[in-house]
Amino acid sequence: MKRWSAMAKAFTRIGKDIVMAVKEGGPDPDSNSKLRAVIQNAKSVNMPKDNIERAIKRASDKSQGDYKIVLFEGYAPHGIAILVETATDNNNRTVANVRSHFNKCDGNLGTSGSVEFMFDHTCNFRINAEGLDVEELELEFIDFGAEEVFEDEDGIHIYAPFENFGSIQKELENRNIEIISSGFERIPQVTKQLTSEQAADVEKLLEKLEEDDDVQNVYHTMEENSSEE
Repeated sequence: MKRWSAMAKAFTRIGKDIVMAVKEGGPDPDSNSKLRAVIQNAKSVNMPKDNIERAIKRASDKSQGDYKIVLFEGYAPHGIAILVETATDNNNRTVANVRSHFNKCDGNLGTSGSVEFMFDHTCNFRINAEGLDVEELELEFIDFGAEEVFEDEDGIHIYAPFENFGSIQKELENRNIEIISSGFERIPQVTKQLTSEQAADVEKLLEKLEEDDDVQNVYHTMEENSSEE
């Protein structure tokens, strides 16, 4: 059930990404680089082709409302900073829901700018490693803003500051390198270690937020292995 729920959430998130990409740059992936990137991500999580085409068609419909990315910032219990990315067509509903999640879990919703500065906004690409030399690729892509390039069993990963997404995507496509998936992340500059009891308090809020239909991503400053202590 948990796996299906995670897949449904991924499909919902990508569906909204498709709508936003189509509204911004049109329904043709050949001329819309943002839409191309979202379609690659949809395929990487095994989203059926029919679902992708339906989402593009729905987004092209004039009556389809647009989604806006709205960022919420606040604190979970025990001083853990939380950054919540939402994609919403009804800001009042989203604000009320996010505030309610924070209140019910002893957190505090903060003002704009209160915690965003604690996270580095990055972009990432996962590409097919076949026929590529990682060290050579790293040297070449430093010119396009890449900061980290490494290989694992899933392919080659490229990490860079958020603003270099377009130039790296363009260069990968120019070289006919297959992009498996790409995206954006907010990486905490400093993390905080908690006891397992404290971590459980924070997890409660994270789960509530992640289950919300308007929420795309949740980032936090809790040390990832806190709850294992």
